[in-house]
Amino acid sequence: MSEDYQGPERVFSGVQPSGELHLGNYLGALKKFARLQHEKECVFCIVDLHAITVPQDPKRLAEQTRHIAAAYLASGVDPSKALIYNQSDVRAHTELAWYFNCVARTGWLNRMTQFKDKAGKNAEKASVGLYTYPVLQAADILAFKATQVPVGEDQKQHLELSRDIAGKFNRDFNAPGFFPLPEPLIDGPGAKVMSLRDGTKKMSKSDPADASRINLTDDADKIAKKIRKAKTDSGLVPETPDELDGRPDIANLVGIYSALADMSEADVLEQHAGSQFGPFKNALADVAVAAMEPITELMTRYLSAPDEIDRILAEAGDKAAAIADPIVAEVRKIIGFRGA
Repeated sequence: MSEDYQGPERVFSGVQPSGELHLGNYLGALKKFARLQHEKECVFCIVDLHAITVPQDPKRLAEQTRHIAAAYLASGVDPSKALIYNQSDVRAHTELAWYFNCVARTGWLNRMTQFKDKAGKNAEKASVGLYTYPVLQAADILAFKATQVPVGEDQKQHLELSRDIAGKFNRDFNAPGFFPLPEPLIDGPGAKVMSLRDGTKKMSKSDPADASRINLTDDADKIAKKIRKAKTDSGLVPETPDELDGRPDIANLVGIYSALADMSEADVLEQHAGSQFGPFKNALADVAVAAMEPITELMTRYLSAPDEIDRILAEAGDKAAAIADPIVAEVRKIIGFRGA
């Protein structure tokens, strides 16, 4: 963060309400969020404003929003310790995004690779919102003056843009240290979980093959079946982590085992070195079921009580607004708006 920034440390992260959350989301994000809430002040957002950069069914969007909230809660995020709220409930996001649209440069956005990936050959038909998505992302983070953001490798470029926008705002309006320069949090096992059908591709909720991922709503039988059918190669379980190089499918399964069992990869391999993949996958299935079944049960319980989820989101939205609104009010004053 900026050397001039003197405010408190705060973690911000958001999950978009689209598709089924899966094991990769849990190990790469939700499990870490549950740990972080005991270490730092945390603000966790369901970014439904980002979701509408592409067409959405309104009923489905509302259902998906509750699904993400249930996943946060089932994964151990405690609403008495961390905020879990809906982005569209806090107007500071959209207001600050406009101010940042006027600070950010088009050249910066033209370099954003994710827009090119998502728009593909139809860039001219993509929404302006999809193009300016990273600016809204910067507003999400900086509306709370967040100092740290848990991100994957694919989001590092967007976080760098947030830092650029924060720094330029501070300089343009002679407000040194007003916004922090948020830093990434990338550490930890399970940060990148790959497809069960192709160890070279990231596990994804958009993959048409359901067998490629373990959904947080999968029951024990489904989890075990998907693990046992996961792709492997023709060798045996290696003895050391170095021997995982060039073997992406088994490396992925060992990484999942390590993260779910809270063991090092070396310890996992020591237990199963030289084993056929059948017995190894049976052991991994047992570990996965033991770790994920309680989460699935809690997900089911929360999803059966949508009014309770809505209450939690509404209360957290009020608390989030109480943090962000004064920050944006100060932004208006710094810019020089009359009556600010």
